[in-house]
Amino acid sequence: MSVALLATVLLSVVIGLSLGLLGGGGSILTVPILTYVAGLDAKEAIAASLFVVGVTSAVSAIDHARKGRVKWRTGLIFGAAGMAGAFGGGLLGGRIPGTILIIAFALMMIATSIAMIRGRKNKAPATTHNGELPIGKVIIEGLIVGLVTGLVGAGGGFLVVPALALLGGLSMPIAVGTSLVVIAMKSFAGLAGYLTTVSLDWGLVAAVTAAAVVGSLI
Repeated sequence: MSVALLATVLLSVVIGLSLGLLGGGGSILTVPILTYVAGLDAKEAIAASLFVVGVTSAVSAIDHARKGRVKWRTGLIFGAAGMAGAFGGGLLGGRIPGTILIIAFALMMIATSIAMIRGRKNKAPATTHNGELPIGKVIIEGLIVGLVTGLVGAGGGFLVVPALALLGGLSMPIAVGTSLVVIAMKSFAGLAGYLTTVSLDWGLVAAVTAAAVVGSLI
C-alpha cells in the first residue's frame, strides 16, 4: 500500500466520525482528502465523495433511528426532493470545469458555516421543536439543497442540518439524525448524475468507504 493510499484511508476514519457525530461534514472532508491526498482530479473526487458519504450516512442513520432521532416523513420527503435536485446537479457538474467546482465548494462551505454560527447565536431555544415540518417547505428546501449537493459533491450535511435546525426549527439531535437519511438519498442520486460522465477507481472508493464506516460506528 502506498503512503498516499494509507494516509487517505486513515484520514477517511475522520469522515465517518464527523458524519456519525454531527450529521454532516463528510463531504467537507472527503473532497479535499481525495483531491489533495489521494490525487484524484476534482470531478472524480466529487463523484467518489458522493458514494463514500452516501454509504456512511446510511449506516449512521440506522443508529440514530434506533434512538428515536429521525423524523421519517420529513427526512424521506426532503430526501426525495433532494434526489431530484442532486441528479440534475450531478449532470450539470460533470460538464463544468473542475477548478470552478472546487471554488464553488469552498465558497458554499464558508457561507454555510457563518450562517450556522450566527443563526444559533440569534435563535432562542424555545423556538425549537421535534415535530414534522410542512411538506411544501420541505420540498422547496430539498430541491435547493439537492441541487447544490449534486453540483459540488457535498453530501449536504452542512446544508441539511442548518435547513432543518435553523429554518425548520428542529432541535439539533433530531436535525442531525434526520439529515443522515436525507444525505444518503441525495448522495446516491448525485452520484448517478456524475457517473454519466465520470469513471471511478472503485478499489480506492471501497477502501475509503470502509474506513469512513468504521469512523461512523465509533
